[in-house]
Amino acid sequence: MNDFSVKIGLINPKSPENVSSVMRSAGNFQVDSVFYTGKRYPRALMRNPDIPDMRRKVGQAVPLTEVDCLLEIAPLNASLVCVEFAEGAIALPEYQHPRNAFYLFGPEDGNISQGIINKADAVVYVPTVGCMNLSASVNVLLYDRLTKHYKRSDDDQLIRQSRDTNNNLKVRKQ
Repeated sequence: MNDFSVKIGLINPKSPENVSSVMRSAGNFQVDSVFYTGKRYPRALMRNPDIPDMRRKVGQAVPLTEVDCLLEIAPLNASLVCVEFAEGAIALPEYQHPRNAFYLFGPEDGNISQGIINKADAVVYVPTVGCMNLSASVNVLLYDRLTKHYKRSDDDQLIRQSRDTNNNLKVRKQ
């Protein structure tokens, strides 16, 4: 996915655990940057400074930036894609991801505003019964993007550099 640009926008997230998990996913799936709006996330971090950091090493290189308005910082060359349960949205399995995308996710306990939905190039939803939490939605979307744009490379090399240091498993050739 190196010749693609992927950015994520989180609208007023409230859970530091979810944001931290989003950051780990951002690192795993080579997202360029993550932006968020609202004050709930920083306020929750101040109230609970001992919350475990789920990013791990892979997510620490991805910048996480607070902004006032996601639409104001939307890259000009990127498609604005909202991920939301909205009537008329495209089911994720049917969606073809653009090369350059700015994916927006609503708050855990709310939705993306109609004004933002109206400005989106596409609105997609994950066809589940009930809604998933924020980090699960980000993971599913990014994995779907990867599977649709995957270019085979030296998979064993990728596995060796990506797995935990105590994992030396190999599939026996038959």
